[in-house]
Amino acid sequence: MPREKNPATPTVRKRAPRKPVAEGTGKPTLTRFVGHEHRAALIAEAAFFRSEKRGFSPGHEEEDWLAAESEVDAKLMSGKSGPRV
Repeated sequence: MPREKNPATPTVRKRAPRKPVAEGTGKPTLTRFVGHEHRAALIAEAAFFRSEKRGFSPGHEEEDWLAAESEVDAKLMSGKSGPRV
């Protein structure tokens, strides 16, 4: 004959602790792998080289920065950070 459950003892399931998540997203952040300052320095360097290739003609600063930011972020996410100095 099956035993009856005792209603006085509730069943409690234990859960694993939650992992911290970046604010607003469930995706890992780039700054988790490198610091904010290092990422900004990489972007500034890449933007400088883009401007240099163009002969430092004015009016493309924001375009250079955004393109460099995209390039650096893609490299950081793929694990290709380039040579370290």
